[in-house]
Amino acid sequence: MATAYISTPLGSTKLEGDENGLSSITVLEMDEPESKIIPEVLVDAAYQLNEYFKGERQNFDLLINPEGTEFQKKVWNSLLEIPYGKTMSYLGLSKKLGDVKAIRAVASANGKNPLWIIIPCHRVIGSDGSLTGYAGGLHRKKWLLNHESPSKQQSLF
Repeated sequence: MATAYISTPLGSTKLEGDENGLSSITVLEMDEPESKIIPEVLVDAAYQLNEYFKGERQNFDLLINPEGTEFQKKVWNSLLEIPYGKTMSYLGLSKKLGDVKAIRAVASANGKNPLWIIIPCHRVIGSDGSLTGYAGGLHRKKWLLNHESPSKQQSLF
Protein backbone atom coordinates (compact mmCIF):
# COMPACT_ATOMS: atom_id res chain seq x y z
CA MET A 1 0.00 0.00 0.00
CA ALA A 2 1.46 3.35 -1.08
CA THR A 3 1.06 6.42 1.13
CA ALA A 4 1.43 10.14 0.48
CA TYR A 5 0.70 13.29 2.45
CA ILE A 6 -0.64 16.46 0.85
CA SER A 7 -1.60 19.85 2.24
CA THR A 8 -5.19 21.00 1.86
CA PRO A 9 -7.17 23.95 3.22
CA LEU A 10 -8.68 21.46 5.70
CA GLY A 11 -5.34 20.22 7.02
CA SER A 12 -2.74 17.61 6.24
CA THR A 13 -4.27 14.76 4.30
CA LYS A 14 -3.07 11.17 4.00
CA LEU A 15 -3.72 9.27 0.76
CA GLU A 16 -3.44 5.50 0.55
CA GLY A 17 -3.82 3.19 -2.40
CA ASP A 18 -2.24 0.73 -4.77
CA GLU A 19 -2.58 -0.44 -8.37
CA ASN A 20 -6.19 -1.45 -7.56
CA GLY A 21 -7.13 2.14 -6.75
CA LEU A 22 -7.34 4.75 -4.06
CA SER A 23 -8.48 3.13 -0.82
CA SER A 24 -8.33 5.85 1.81
CA ILE A 25 -8.20 9.61 2.25
CA THR A 26 -7.81 10.81 5.82
CA VAL A 27 -7.65 14.39 7.02
CA LEU A 28 -5.28 14.51 9.98
CA GLU A 29 -5.68 16.46 13.18
CA MET A 30 -1.92 17.10 13.33
CA ASP A 31 0.21 18.55 10.56
CA GLU A 32 2.28 16.09 8.61
CA PRO A 33 4.97 17.27 6.17
CA GLU A 34 3.84 17.12 2.55
CA SER A 35 5.38 14.20 0.66
CA LYS A 36 8.28 15.34 -1.51
CA ILE A 37 7.67 12.40 -3.84
CA ILE A 38 4.15 11.12 -4.51
CA PRO A 39 4.00 7.40 -5.38
CA GLU A 40 2.88 6.89 -8.98
CA VAL A 41 -0.38 5.16 -7.93
CA LEU A 42 -1.38 8.30 -5.96
CA VAL A 43 -0.28 11.05 -8.37
CA ASP A 44 -3.70 11.42 -10.03
CA ALA A 45 -5.50 11.55 -6.69
CA ALA A 46 -3.16 14.23 -5.32
CA TYR A 47 -3.47 16.24 -8.54
CA GLN A 48 -7.26 16.02 -8.72
CA LEU A 49 -7.72 16.89 -5.04
CA ASN A 50 -5.49 19.93 -5.55
CA GLU A 51 -7.68 20.99 -8.50
CA TYR A 52 -10.81 20.48 -6.37
CA PHE A 53 -9.50 22.72 -3.60
CA LYS A 54 -8.53 25.40 -6.15
CA GLY A 55 -12.12 25.33 -7.43
CA GLU A 56 -11.02 23.90 -10.79
CA ARG A 57 -12.62 20.43 -10.46
CA GLN A 58 -16.14 19.30 -9.64
CA ASN A 59 -15.94 15.62 -10.58
CA PHE A 60 -13.23 13.06 -9.94
CA ASP A 61 -11.97 10.55 -12.47
CA LEU A 62 -10.07 8.09 -10.32
CA LEU A 63 -9.83 4.38 -9.83
CA ILE A 64 -11.15 3.85 -6.30
CA ASN A 65 -11.03 0.77 -4.12
CA PRO A 66 -12.58 1.49 -0.70
CA GLU A 67 -12.90 -1.43 1.69
CA GLY A 68 -16.33 -1.99 3.17
CA THR A 69 -19.33 -4.27 3.35
CA GLU A 70 -21.62 -4.70 0.36
CA PHE A 71 -24.19 -2.45 2.06
CA GLN A 72 -21.59 0.26 2.73
CA LYS A 73 -20.46 0.12 -0.89
CA LYS A 74 -24.09 0.42 -2.03
CA VAL A 75 -24.47 3.57 0.09
CA TRP A 76 -21.13 4.98 -1.12
CA ASN A 77 -22.14 4.39 -4.74
CA SER A 78 -25.34 6.37 -4.09
CA LEU A 79 -23.27 9.20 -2.62
CA LEU A 80 -21.35 9.41 -5.89
CA GLU A 81 -24.63 10.39 -7.59
CA ILE A 82 -25.13 13.54 -5.48
CA PRO A 83 -24.04 16.39 -7.78
CA TYR A 84 -21.41 18.95 -6.85
CA GLY A 85 -23.03 21.89 -5.07
CA LYS A 86 -26.12 19.88 -4.10
CA THR A 87 -27.14 18.14 -0.88
CA MET A 88 -29.41 15.27 0.09
CA SER A 89 -30.86 14.32 3.47
CA TYR A 90 -30.13 11.03 5.20
CA LEU A 91 -33.85 10.25 4.82
CA GLY A 92 -33.72 11.06 1.10
CA LEU A 93 -30.70 8.82 0.69
CA SER A 94 -32.48 6.00 2.54
CA LYS A 95 -35.51 6.41 0.26
CA LYS A 96 -33.28 6.38 -2.80
CA LEU A 97 -31.79 3.10 -1.59
CA GLY A 98 -35.30 1.70 -1.22
CA ASP A 99 -35.71 1.46 2.56
CA VAL A 100 -36.71 4.47 4.69
CA LYS A 101 -36.26 2.35 7.81
CA ALA A 102 -32.56 1.93 7.01
CA ILE A 103 -31.79 5.55 7.85
CA ARG A 104 -29.50 4.68 10.79
CA ALA A 105 -27.63 2.05 8.77
CA VAL A 106 -27.28 4.54 5.90
CA ALA A 107 -25.95 7.19 8.29
CA SER A 108 -23.51 4.67 9.77
CA ALA A 109 -22.25 3.64 6.32
CA ASN A 110 -21.94 7.31 5.38
CA GLY A 111 -19.78 7.88 8.48
CA LYS A 112 -17.48 5.01 7.56
CA ASN A 113 -16.72 6.34 4.08
CA PRO A 114 -12.93 6.06 3.69
CA LEU A 115 -12.73 8.41 0.67
CA TRP A 116 -13.96 11.81 1.89
CA ILE A 117 -14.54 14.36 -0.90
CA ILE A 118 -14.10 11.72 -3.65
CA ILE A 119 -17.19 9.91 -2.30
CA PRO A 120 -19.03 13.07 -1.20
CA CYS A 121 -20.47 12.11 2.18
CA HIS A 122 -20.26 15.79 3.18
CA ARG A 123 -23.24 16.43 0.87
CA VAL A 124 -25.60 14.52 3.19
CA ILE A 125 -27.41 16.71 5.71
CA GLY A 126 -30.29 16.45 8.16
CA SER A 127 -33.89 16.48 6.89
CA ASP A 128 -34.29 19.94 8.42
CA GLY A 129 -31.28 21.24 6.48
CA SER A 130 -28.95 21.15 9.47
CA LEU A 131 -25.38 19.96 9.41
CA THR A 132 -25.26 16.63 11.15
CA GLY A 133 -22.39 14.29 11.80
CA TYR A 134 -19.18 14.25 9.80
CA ALA A 135 -16.21 12.08 10.62
CA GLY A 136 -13.87 14.92 9.65
CA GLY A 137 -15.65 17.37 11.95
CA LEU A 138 -18.60 19.67 11.28
CA HIS A 139 -16.27 22.62 10.62
CA ARG A 140 -14.81 20.72 7.65
CA LYS A 141 -18.25 19.70 6.39
CA LYS A 142 -19.33 23.35 6.54
CA TRP A 143 -16.18 24.41 4.68
CA LEU A 144 -16.72 21.80 1.93
CA LEU A 145 -20.39 22.73 1.42
CA ASN A 146 -19.52 26.43 1.26
CA HIS A 147 -16.65 25.65 -1.15
CA GLU A 148 -19.10 23.87 -3.46
CA SER A 149 -21.82 26.49 -3.12
CA PRO A 150 -22.67 28.20 -6.43
CA SER A 151 -23.12 31.42 -4.46
CA LYS A 152 -19.70 32.16 -2.97
CA GLN A 153 -20.61 35.52 -1.45
CA GLN A 154 -22.77 34.06 1.29
CA SER A 155 -22.32 31.08 3.55
CA LEU A 156 -24.78 28.18 3.41
CA PHE A 157 -24.30 27.41 7.09
